[in-house]
Amino acid sequence: MTIPFVPAGILYTVATNYSYQMGNFMYLIGEALVGDGPELAHLDVILGDKQGPVGTAFANALSQLSAGHTPLLAVIRPNLLTKPATLVIPKVTLKKDAQVREMFGPVQAAVAKAVADSVEEGVFADKDLDSVVILASAYLNAEAKDYNKIYRYNYGATKLAIARAFEGFPDRKTLLFEKDRAAHAVMGFKVQRLWDPPYLQVAMDLVEMEKIRKVLTELPQNDHLIIEAGTPLIKKFGLNIIPEIRKLRPDAFIIADLKILDTGNLEARMAADASADAVVISGLAPQATLEKAITEARKTGIYSIVDMLNVPDPVKVIKALKAKPDIVELHRAIDAESSAHAWGDIPALRKAAGGKLLVATAGGIRVDGVRKALSSGADIIVVGRAITASKDIHTAADLFLEQLNKEEIDQFRVMTDF
Repeated sequence: MTIPFVPAGILYTVATNYSYQMGNFMYLIGEALVGDGPELAHLDVILGDKQGPVGTAFANALSQLSAGHTPLLAVIRPNLLTKPATLVIPKVTLKKDAQVREMFGPVQAAVAKAVADSVEEGVFADKDLDSVVILASAYLNAEAKDYNKIYRYNYGATKLAIARAFEGFPDRKTLLFEKDRAAHAVMGFKVQRLWDPPYLQVAMDLVEMEKIRKVLTELPQNDHLIIEAGTPLIKKFGLNIIPEIRKLRPDAFIIADLKILDTGNLEARMAADASADAVVISGLAPQATLEKAITEARKTGIYSIVDMLNVPDPVKVIKALKAKPDIVELHRAIDAESSAHAWGDIPALRKAAGGKLLVATAGGIRVDGVRKALSSGADIIVVGRAITASKDIHTAADLFLEQLNKEEIDQFRVMTDF
């Protein structure tokens, strides 16, 4: 098993913990990722009483060996076992002599020293060190070479994982606050979520590939900018246009505006399979279609959007649904842009949805109309030709973004901040 390493220059630290009791026995779990490049350290740690399930797992791991994954007791130096007794378990197959030396050298020493220092710093409080055991599963990249980095990263990861285990990190509040802000360093891209409105949604109702590329290239990079693959665009190129958009905007939140009217679960699944982050369902669809599409979107981890174009009573539609959408779009048709905006009662919509609902407003919105839409309760401002048909796409989008009066998300935030 080989895990791609984080590019040099990125220092990333994450820790998770699940802490609970099994019967009368302590059972703590912690995790930490520290470092950069091939020497980065990833530790999974289980701590518990020797007489409990963790002690049983400790004995089994030490006595049931497998080629390339031989566990080793953590020693500060030869003949000096750390306490609590700690078993280092390689989580990758050690195939090269160099890896074996690194595991029995800097990794083993780092884990042992981190445990001992944690004792000295009072992390284990008044616990009997001989009654506690630790399982430390350690990752070691086959390309790692720098012993100094290997030691320092594994030391830091072990201490962090142990501390987080005893602290009960993360608590519920931190988990829910961080889950949509976080980017996974090894994955290499971020799946965007709409947790920090308002947003600007750029609707690309385009049918020429050259124009599509121009818009995608010139749009500013901004955490509050959403890209919509409009209905005409999808009709022309199919859902295959979503991966093409993602090639130019890999971290973008991309909406597939299918305006689903039938086969709700099938078409929602198709949008998800094409890597869309959200799918649009027509508010004119039968209730069963709406509910199937919304449910399928939730299963696949994407947002469901109900477009209320030509729907006389959006509140009534939402109130009747057993499965509620993530977003409702109050939409004035392109062909009806000579009429006034009619965004309805947004608070009533939210109440009908149970309180948790994003509301988008669409239909010929100009820069001077953004503040009015926001004051009416809109979370997402949908803009099409005012940006995509502009001679200066970047500046046009910036003017709308300025009206949102929203700083980019975490632009100065360090990944270790919680």
